Amino acid sequence: MLQLIREHWLSNIRADVLSGIVVALALIPEAIAFSIIAGVDPKVGLYASFAICVVISFTGGRPAMVSAATGSMALVLVTVVAQYGLDMMLATTLATGVFQILAGVFRLGNLMRFVSRSVVTGFVNALAILIFMAQLPELTDVSWIVYAMCAASLAIIYLFPYIPFVGRLLPSPLVAILVMTGIYMASGFHIHTVGDMGELPDSLPHLLIPHVPLTLETLSVIVPYGLMLTVVGLMESMMTATIVDDLTDTGSNKNRECAGQGMANIVTGFLGGMAGCGMIGQTVINVKSGGRTRLSTLTAGVTLLIMVVFLSKWVGQIPMAALVAVMIMVSIGTFSWESIRDLPKHPLSTNIVMITVVAVVVATGNLAIGVFVGVLLSALFFANKVGRLLYIDSHLSEGDTRRVYEITGQVFFASATSFRHAFDFNEALPRVTIDVHRAHFWDISAVEALDRVVLRFRREGTDVDIVGMNEASRTLVDKVAVHDKPDAEKLLENG
Repeated sequence: MLQLIREHWLSNIRADVLSGIVVALALIPEAIAFSIIAGVDPKVGLYASFAICVVISFTGGRPAMVSAATGSMALVLVTVVAQYGLDMMLATTLATGVFQILAGVFRLGNLMRFVSRSVVTGFVNALAILIFMAQLPELTDVSWIVYAMCAASLAIIYLFPYIPFVGRLLPSPLVAILVMTGIYMASGFHIHTVGDMGELPDSLPHLLIPHVPLTLETLSVIVPYGLMLTVVGLMESMMTATIVDDLTDTGSNKNRECAGQGMANIVTGFLGGMAGCGMIGQTVINVKSGGRTRLSTLTAGVTLLIMVVFLSKWVGQIPMAALVAVMIMVSIGTFSWESIRDLPKHPLSTNIVMITVVAVVVATGNLAIGVFVGVLLSALFFANKVGRLLYIDSHLSEGDTRRVYEITGQVFFASATSFRHAFDFNEALPRVTIDVHRAHFWDISAVEALDRVVLRFRREGTDVDIVGMNEASRTLVDKVAVHDKPDAEKLLENG
């Protein structure tokens, strides 16, 4: 137990605390912006980010991963808030938490193994583009001072680590924020600050029970929206966990992360916050700033609450130009530049999947839709490739009175047609043997193809023997096939 506590909490204290502070500063404008998107008071997003960060640090399955209020969840909740009000939004957040816990219990996190590398790369690249595009409003129609402060912040972020002796003492994003805030307070420039984003809360969150009747009408709202939030939230969280796995070369417990996200959203719902999930941008900030353990996430949540409640006067002075520079750094660091360099080397199908995911996510702004399209495309390309790996050879035996067809490969919906067309039904032979000891029949399309081959031979007066079928294929064929049943022709034509 002590070893686990040391490993997950106390093995990287200084870097975790400092990176958590940076994340907290970056979370403030994001949480306020997502609250505005959802149509609720800024404190709803801020309380949610605090609660989710703190709870997930204990319950999550991926150390150093930051979860909070997010834009993808806010886009779903805006409809609930607009049509049914804040209490229904809180109830939906609670339902989301319950569904996510069930997802963890039923080990749905294992589904991440079906997400290909090209989908993950496309997801990462699209997110980097969206993060950069989200900063453009802060860089449009502004004075030269904003551009100068943004450029100076980027210079500090990238150059400070190279300063001898002090470059590694503090995360460079934190240094950039502190320096720019000091310059702003000393100069009195008229530029956009965190305080202009919205009113910061002046009290701690408290227990809030949603006042909604438990009726079928209520359930008809919170269940569909809760399921939608569950899918969106878990998909984004699982992708975030996978990215952190790659960045840190460590593993994570995806099923625990599902349940942990659910617990965090339940706590959030009872504290008056909105549903949230994993945040790739803030997670990358955390990892790039040196965060590695659960302490970094806990620090981010606690620091966020302290800042917005007790230090709001000072936090409100942070220039948005400095935070924009931090997010630009995140965008640059998140984008997989190798994926562009390696386009000529990668298979065409891989490139198509990656580019399609990027295009769909950027066009719709919905990360879940992009991932779904990418997974679907990957599955189709894979099925097409495997379907082509079907080889059928034949030779005559027993004095040229029997033809033996040797099947090698996978017979399923994508290869069933090729399987049927590989046989010569016009060859007048008394017997045919179909040797399938190096083949596997996967689905009813494969079984139907086998039925049609056998029955076609029989109509031509040829006896058919099927040999070498493995146990799994035999179980499916015995259950579904009709060629060995009375009135087989009629059964096959009737489906």
